[in-house]
Amino acid sequence: MLHRHPVLSLVTLAYLAFVGWVTLGPQPLDSANNGWLLRALGFFARHDSTDWITYGRVEFAANIGIFIPIGVFLLLLFGRRLWWLAIVIGVVLTCSIEFTQQFLPTRYPDVRDLIANGAGAVLGVVFALVITAWQVVRRPPVRARV
Repeated sequence: MLHRHPVLSLVTLAYLAFVGWVTLGPQPLDSANNGWLLRALGFFARHDSTDWITYGRVEFAANIGIFIPIGVFLLLLFGRRLWWLAIVIGVVLTCSIEFTQQFLPTRYPDVRDLIANGAGAVLGVVFALVITAWQVVRRPPVRARV
């Protein structure tokens, strides 16, 4: 697989390293890095039509979003026939991340993260199946010889 798609394999490994850095790296202790996000959430909270946009919902959506490319990359690497393997690996990856976070001092494992990350991987696989559907060649049915 890695030798058939070397560029895609490198991009996938680089993205997995990025996800590892984001999910397992030290979490900043100050809120200065989240200043723009907190200001935006404060703006949304002041309006009745957008007060439903909370930090928890933004974080949940971000967890889904960060795992969508993983589902896409895995499906492209394994192929359409092994779509289920891409989902399994995506879910195992998120379980591994959440398991590892329990041993890190600045990280906290959360069931909501498991759900969001797993959903992101599944959505990525479904998206990749849709965008690669044009590659499926329809063959005419085989007729029996008489």
